[in-house]
Amino acid sequence: MSASFDDPFLTLDLPRVFGVDAATLRRAYLAKSALLHPDLATDSEAPRRMAALNQAKRTLEDPERRANALLAILGGPAASQDRRLPAGFLFQMMETREAIEETAAASNNEQERERWQTWAEEQRQQAISEVATMFDALSSPPSVEALADIRIRLNAWRYIERLIEQLDPDYDPNAADFR
Repeated sequence: MSASFDDPFLTLDLPRVFGVDAATLRRAYLAKSALLHPDLATDSEAPRRMAALNQAKRTLEDPERRANALLAILGGPAASQDRRLPAGFLFQMMETREAIEETAAASNNEQERERWQTWAEEQRQQAISEVATMFDALSSPPSVEALADIRIRLNAWRYIERLIEQLDPDYDPNAADFR
């Protein structure tokens, strides 16, 4: 597989930045996919290239996946290489989950579940904002420490995503469009 298919930004001819605009991504995808349409493409690699294009689009549409891809491209650690979390975060999550279980057991109330979902969505938006700021602040080339700090924040973000998924069993992360 060529390097361009490993890099969703390169696949779509987009700059390697976290702050990808939804309209820009859509235009880039449509322009590239038009070239790979079965009626227009003449090479036998078109179906494979279209699959890679679709994968690149899905990656860049999802902020968490986009952040992980960008971190990997920049040489940062993968989640499997660095499992650290921000100081106190795990304790906060344990307390939050305990509070969710207590309110759910006490009330079994849709309003409480929605309140916790709102809280988790706010945490997701905060994570997106913090990660965007961290990527924007990177020097060129980025320092190992700065990349590790982004990984730590992404690890915490993943906990929030899991919580959202557990609060809403019908949640489809692939249906979310530029959260």
